[in-house]
Amino acid sequence: MPELPEVETMVRGVRPHLQNRTIIRMSFLRCRRRPIQTDPRPAAMQRHVRNTVIRKVARLGKRIVVHLNTHHSLVIEPRMTGLLLIGAAPTTEHRRIRWCLAEHPNHPEAPNAFEFWDRRGLGTVRLLNPEQLRHLRQNLGPDPLDMSVDDWQICLARTRRPVKNALLDQTIVAGIGNIYACEILHRSRISPHAPAASLARSRIERLAAASRVILRQAIRCEGSTLSDGTYRSALNRNGRYQNLHRVYQKAGTRCPDCRRSVIRRIVQAGRSTFYCPSCQKH
Repeated sequence: MPELPEVETMVRGVRPHLQNRTIIRMSFLRCRRRPIQTDPRPAAMQRHVRNTVIRKVARLGKRIVVHLNTHHSLVIEPRMTGLLLIGAAPTTEHRRIRWCLAEHPNHPEAPNAFEFWDRRGLGTVRLLNPEQLRHLRQNLGPDPLDMSVDDWQICLARTRRPVKNALLDQTIVAGIGNIYACEILHRSRISPHAPAASLARSRIERLAAASRVILRQAIRCEGSTLSDGTYRSALNRNGRYQNLHRVYQKAGTRCPDCRRSVIRRIVQAGRSTFYCPSCQKH
């Protein structure tokens, strides 16, 4: 579930506590649940990471990138239920990896560890060299927070699939998932059925503006915590943007914009789409 706002919230939450800190130990915690994917194998990753210094923590699409002084990078992809935490974990049985840090020389009260927690075990943790990280970047689309209207037009012109499906394709735009695709299309008054390549310039302008507004607002709200309560910030806090959702998981309720139509739910490419048939006419 973590999408761009949730991953950006995790990055901002851990960044001030991790940058320029030394990793003294990496531990794979005992967990009876489905194991997460790691590359290389745990023993090799532990050797490579031990006694390295964290130079920078950044976001790449829906991934957290921890840049090390060895020029390698830990790339953490939360996928459906993964969290990067410096606070207490939501449960003990889903803790996966713990990185222990040397004491901060100027702030001895600073956290001495961070963890990856994953309820369903779908997340991945990889250690990439510069060439592998470059290859990953090349296979992802641009970040929607950095895209101009021209960028959007170029990206969407690559496919005639429904625009909702195109927004979920990380090779076209990196970072948007199901929640924010529904909210962005509703705000920009674009039908989820509309072929991406057929959108007029005026609609793409609305789409670009809606993306910036919604994603930035969601980041300020520290993301969306849904009814399952899985997503938490790095400090183990609920997000608040779910309180501002206009259509996502609102099927059967009145559209908050037109007040006439009822929000509908359909399935596109195996994912639920929520939209207003009046505001988002095809």
